[in-house]
Amino acid sequence: MTLPHPRKAIQDHYPPEFAHCFGCGPANPHGLQLKSYLEGDRTLARFTPDPMYSGGYPGNVYGGMIASLLDCHGTASAAAYAHRNQGRTIGDGDPPIRFVTASLKIDFQRPTPQGVELTITGSLRSIEGRKAVIGLTLSAGDTVCAVAEMLAVQLPPRAA
Repeated sequence: MTLPHPRKAIQDHYPPEFAHCFGCGPANPHGLQLKSYLEGDRTLARFTPDPMYSGGYPGNVYGGMIASLLDCHGTASAAAYAHRNQGRTIGDGDPPIRFVTASLKIDFQRPTPQGVELTITGSLRSIEGRKAVIGLTLSAGDTVCAVAEMLAVQLPPRAA
């Protein structure tokens, strides 16, 4: 069981009309409810997948679940870094800054075991205009299971 974090997650600041994502939307009661936090120069999320997300190899997490966690954490990371880059704080008002995934390249390095808490970290590689490149890592304990690079694109203010 993951303990609650003492402050709001990045996703908790999404406007209600954009909080329905299956992976991370706080307004989706059937979703995963992933919570990401900006911690210094990196972002961090922790998640323990339900056993129903098993992969083709017994005792391991399905690759689509891993992709979903990296995807949602990556776009939340991009939003956090964009806020910081603009001298803003997440949830400081309008217009909200939201990102969508333009590309996500994942290298699965090791099987991801079920029944353990996974840690997803993000780091800003670059941000220019509406584009952010985010480096991502998914680990089970000290074992890196997947690494990824995301190109995220900021939604125009009228769509965010």
